[in-house]
Amino acid sequence: MAASGTGKAAASTQAAALPSAIAGWLEERPALSGDFSRDRDAFSAYWARGRALLRGFGGRPKPDSPDAAAFDALRLAACESRHDFGRAHAQTLYDRLAGASGFIRAERLATEAACLVPHLVPSAAELAEEKGRLLADKLGYEMDQGMLLSAVLDHPEAGLKLCHAMLLPHPGTAGHLDAFKKSGRAELAGATVERRGRVAHVTLANPRFLNAEDDRTMDATEMAVDLALLDPATDICVLRGGPVEHPKYAGKRVFSSGINLTNLYRGEVSFLFYVVRDFGFVNKMFRGVARPDRGADEISGGTKEKLWIAAVEHFAIGGGCQLLLVMDHILAARDAYATLPARKEGIIPGAANLRLPRFLGDRIARQAIMNELRIAFDSDVGRLLCDDLVEPGAMDAAIEAICGRLTNSGVVSAAGNRRALRVASEPLDLFRRYYAAYVREQAWCHFSPALVANLERFWDASRRRA
Repeated sequence: MAASGTGKAAASTQAAALPSAIAGWLEERPALSGDFSRDRDAFSAYWARGRALLRGFGGRPKPDSPDAAAFDALRLAACESRHDFGRAHAQTLYDRLAGASGFIRAERLATEAACLVPHLVPSAAELAEEKGRLLADKLGYEMDQGMLLSAVLDHPEAGLKLCHAMLLPHPGTAGHLDAFKKSGRAELAGATVERRGRVAHVTLANPRFLNAEDDRTMDATEMAVDLALLDPATDICVLRGGPVEHPKYAGKRVFSSGINLTNLYRGEVSFLFYVVRDFGFVNKMFRGVARPDRGADEISGGTKEKLWIAAVEHFAIGGGCQLLLVMDHILAARDAYATLPARKEGIIPGAANLRLPRFLGDRIARQAIMNELRIAFDSDVGRLLCDDLVEPGAMDAAIEAICGRLTNSGVVSAAGNRRALRVASEPLDLFRRYYAAYVREQAWCHFSPALVANLERFWDASRRRA
């Protein structure tokens, strides 16, 4: 079954300049019938042939290689066909993968779909094949995960169900909850959470890498946020960076240096990191932890949420700055600053494109995202991003003071006020639609040669030690 109409004409034009095997494959793209089983069989066979052609390159061609254009054309056509298939069958895909519970997390959806529809997303063997490669050498199988997740999120019902699933407690949280309720402390590999009075303190803890985030810290941070939100003995949460090892800041607290660029360059940050991070602990700080028996949207009121206070020392870079955009109150050391260098790196800075204009206005937000504007908190622009400036060395007292003020005045209306603010600024459905576009675009950014080139040019990534 061949592609038809303008799609076939476009494929023919493109194919004329490509090797015959790839040109023939482009011409063979099936047409969507609307029947899930029929489309699954036709497209699975088509993608299998495309995978074989991709492997035929013997690795990812260098950007200046004569094979680069053919490789990119093959990968683009494969991604577009998967995205189109996913959009046509999003509800069926989600329902079958979620099963009786009706819920499935993004990382499971993006891997278990390989069993339901062969070659729609990478198999376990293909992911293992990619795992040991530098980012520059990856064939980009994980891009297919982005196409599927984008398609599911683009579907209103399936997309909201996926958002709800990601707001449920992390599967590992239950194993820590009872012990935390008794002891008031949990140390996880990447974050800690500690109860002090009526306040839950979550500390980012990746000291070797300036509290950067990567696959190794993601689950721990989400579980720490879950524990803080589910703890019945606390009313308020504080997010802070722990002491680090870097010689310049040794023993001092820094908030966060964002994504671990060294591990990104080495191919040790998965594409799913972006999705699971933003849909997991970041969105939980913004919206709370959901229940399976009630909707996670603002009208249903089915989330357990608390006020969040951020304490920023030294800097909040990249993903660290993104975290500030979901906080209710921000304390910033007078000498601290924030930046969003994602454009310089070659990626999209999470939901900053959605949220930062609410704080700084569109023009300054564009300067921060597109042109690396450094925002000193002790400046006119910086004061739009924080609530209180704190003298260096006085953060502990400032945290105690704001927590005391908030708890003394009562927090009974906190959840209601947070939901009411989100109705006007970022309801769950707006978040869903933003991320339907984001995950597709981020998949292209993550595997772009430009990202690798930027990491080598601006980060000297090839010389850094993991």
